[in-house]
Amino acid sequence: MIASEAVPFAKTGGLADVAGALPVALARLGHHVTLALPRYRGVTAGQLAERFAVTLGRRTFDAGFVEAPMSEGAGALLIDCPELYDRPELYGVGNDDYPDNALRFAFLARAALEFTGRRGPRPDVLHAHDWQAGLAPVYLRTLYATHPVLGGVPAVFTIHNLAYQGLFPPETLPAVGLGWELFAVDGLEYWGRVSYLKGGINFSKVVTTVSKKYAKEIQTPEFGFGFDGILRQRAKDLVGILNGIDVDAWNPADDPLLPAHYSATDLSGKRVAKARLLEVMGLPSRGDVVERPLVGMISRLVDQKGFDLLAELANELPRLDATFVLLGSGDPRYEQMWTALATAHPDRIAVRIGFDDPLAHLVEAGADIFLMPSRFEPCGLNQMYSLRYGTVPVVGATGGLDDTVDNYNRRTRKGAGFKFRDGDSRALVTALRSALELYARPREWRALQVTGMQQDHSWDASAREYVKTYERAMGGAARPGRARRRR
Repeated sequence: MIASEAVPFAKTGGLADVAGALPVALARLGHHVTLALPRYRGVTAGQLAERFAVTLGRRTFDAGFVEAPMSEGAGALLIDCPELYDRPELYGVGNDDYPDNALRFAFLARAALEFTGRRGPRPDVLHAHDWQAGLAPVYLRTLYATHPVLGGVPAVFTIHNLAYQGLFPPETLPAVGLGWELFAVDGLEYWGRVSYLKGGINFSKVVTTVSKKYAKEIQTPEFGFGFDGILRQRAKDLVGILNGIDVDAWNPADDPLLPAHYSATDLSGKRVAKARLLEVMGLPSRGDVVERPLVGMISRLVDQKGFDLLAELANELPRLDATFVLLGSGDPRYEQMWTALATAHPDRIAVRIGFDDPLAHLVEAGADIFLMPSRFEPCGLNQMYSLRYGTVPVVGATGGLDDTVDNYNRRTRKGAGFKFRDGDSRALVTALRSALELYARPREWRALQVTGMQQDHSWDASAREYVKTYERAMGGAARPGRARRRR
């Protein structure tokens, strides 16, 4: 497995959670997994296994290969090349990517394959994650096509977020050791540039993404970010597999970050968490406020997450019979808007700009409702955390949110949350009002909470689906790409 980040070694987003959890879940099923990723600044885990030179195009780099255990049957291979990875951040500083990212992540793929080819044993399958690992399937089908260990190893490629495509100038190809014949429509060429993401898609036997709904959405112009046609060509080999969550780290029955524990059979600790959350956020924690439904949000404050829809409701939200707490950061205009709302309504709205993991756990436990109005969401994790914590999700019906949240039906009393469609602010507030109205009926509300808490969104369920995908890749034939081995 190759990924650019993974917990507990390095993290900027949800990819790290997936890459850190999936190998461990696969190992629990009896498989042996090695995860390769860069050894970034500050990573001290592991022991040096070997050091040798790796050539990439016209350049040669000295690389160390550090092995670190993750669990029984799963381990990390940390690729140590200070020239490329000893930097303040993983991908760039601020909004500016490092100018040599094309080289940095081509080297990740090449070095991981070189180490595997030298040490063995032959892997059954290679699993590459997102554009940063997109060249690994390309190298397998070209430079390593006849390699005694790696030749013929099938690749699975996972798209975590199609919006990030790894686009670089054409001259990148020779710089990373690939021939100009790959600068073609059925290779890596994308509107006059090289796309690592397209390489991963075109040269893998199976392509996966992180929910069934998102697998369908990315084949449409609305959600395809220009790749919808490419993905429609791979439709028969495109599979949606929901991410799982770490049910040990996110468990209200023994979460060390909570003031009191609770379960589906005894929810009393949730009220304790609510009072603590109100106190921590500087809101009144007694009287009417603690009785009022508490709406939590943990998010990047950007349009993708639906904050433009919330901006349209800025005057209406404080008038709802609810209290709001927000943890996150992002677009300065949304940070300023929510900070201003909190100042204007200090007994209704509280905001914490930034990220705080202990506070995130407290928000999930202490909130009654979790609001996640995303315009698009490949999978999403917070709605699954919310279900596990008895916090009823109100979400946009897109991607993994649509797959994981069953809309509540008043007539049948089935479902575990509330959904709205079409990225519409009026539909959003209607769904939120429906949740607030149900909160006023304690018996129905408790049944809704228990339904969500009893669902299984563990990584074990997702890992079993990945195993099926690996078996499919091992038994199938690659269809697109028509890759020619570089001579």
